[in-house]
Amino acid sequence: MTLSSIPEYIDNLPNICGSEKLVAEAMSSSGPIYLSDSNIDFANIHSAFATALHMHQPLIPAGGGDLHTALVISNLKDMMDHPDVGDNHNAPVFHWCYQRIGRFVPQLVREGKQPRIMLDYSGCLLHGLIQMGLDDVIGDLRTVTCQPAYRQHVEWLGSPWGHSVAPSTPVQDYRLQVQAWQHFFAAVFGFEALGRVRGFSPSEMALPNHPDLCYEFVKTLKECGYRWVLVQEHTVERIEDGGPIHQAHIPHQLVAKNSLGQTISITAIIKTQGSDTKLVAQMQPYYEAMNLSGKNKLAGKLIPPLVTQIADGENGGVMMNEFPSKYLEVMAEASGTQTPAVNITEYLEYLETLGIRQEDFPAIQPIMQKSVWEQFQEGAGPEVLTKVIKKLKKQDQRFHMDGGSWTNNISWVRGYDHVIGPMESASALFAEKVLAHEVLTSETRYRNALYHLLMTQTSCFRYWGKGLWTDFGRELCRRTTEILKHDF
Repeated sequence: MTLSSIPEYIDNLPNICGSEKLVAEAMSSSGPIYLSDSNIDFANIHSAFATALHMHQPLIPAGGGDLHTALVISNLKDMMDHPDVGDNHNAPVFHWCYQRIGRFVPQLVREGKQPRIMLDYSGCLLHGLIQMGLDDVIGDLRTVTCQPAYRQHVEWLGSPWGHSVAPSTPVQDYRLQVQAWQHFFAAVFGFEALGRVRGFSPSEMALPNHPDLCYEFVKTLKECGYRWVLVQEHTVERIEDGGPIHQAHIPHQLVAKNSLGQTISITAIIKTQGSDTKLVAQMQPYYEAMNLSGKNKLAGKLIPPLVTQIADGENGGVMMNEFPSKYLEVMAEASGTQTPAVNITEYLEYLETLGIRQEDFPAIQPIMQKSVWEQFQEGAGPEVLTKVIKKLKKQDQRFHMDGGSWTNNISWVRGYDHVIGPMESASALFAEKVLAHEVLTSETRYRNALYHLLMTQTSCFRYWGKGLWTDFGRELCRRTTEILKHDF
């Protein structure tokens, strides 16, 4: 095994663990990685915009008529196998959506343009595409990810392997989710490509606002090698007064403090507005950036403001049908102008050349934490924190510690006991049978149990709340529990 290559699959299981040291080594690479190849004259631009595409398909027990024995397959395959059900006729379009950036970027580069895009594919999706034999998709993604002519134009964002939401995923499991994605990405695209993944995109843009959970969330990202995280504008508040942020178009630092008084921080890039895919499909960030008044002052330096957006890359008619022509049009139009498309890491690398560091960015924290700190004595511990939270909930029905996401009308904690209960039971059993006994991560039984555990935590099983999707989630929990009882 070398730093440049590990297998995609081991014993017919996706390679999601066992090479932790190699992953850590790749993620620890330092110094600028995009700016030296960038053809953007940052010092002389007026503003910039960055867009990201989020892609995901869950794994479901649908490969057969009996739920208890059905093979685990990608939801995309299930759609293709049953094109007459619901919206499944969109499956071929989804297939194209997962592939098309791999075609658009080389086309634009050949035309002498300066395209940019950030990609966020869940591990579940990447595994499902390979499992389905969609080599055309993976091949085109490899081209723009690994070939020197294109890789500076495409920035990958890390994510949880199984598309789990941070506010309601046990902290030890969330770390496993993050590491599993890194493993599988390295297996598919190589360690050199993994070393260029500096930013993190949380599933559903869900940010924990419970102090202890947020601290562990940020700690996980930092210890797994990430330098920055994408956050939704309305999920954070200014530390000084708990109000909304004033300058959404400059980087911030997300400060996480726990009940023991420990503090950790990470650079945060603000995604503005809602989750409407039209914003990205019609390339709204470009037009917003063009209309900004001018440069912002930060740490005594003038910097170009940055408009950032992320949206599902395959859902909705506008994204399916209008995005291709609009993306090609805007990338061609913006190239070489004073409002170019950029990727986040190259923008941050430019700020570093100006002497601007993370501590210079405005400090923010998750929403509603100011209310907590006003009634909590620093370092008083988790029991006191629990009492303070309970008191605040009684005083104000709007107060919550459920986190925030781009699905602002949905709590990822409340109302899902029929799914979260089995998930938490499977997680507890994994901790008891596997983690507590320090089972080697290179063992097949570990990989098999982890693979099933991570699948159970996919947000889709909670998003829909009832019906067949809940059944899928509960069935995967049952299988995980059986594996843990039988193999450990």
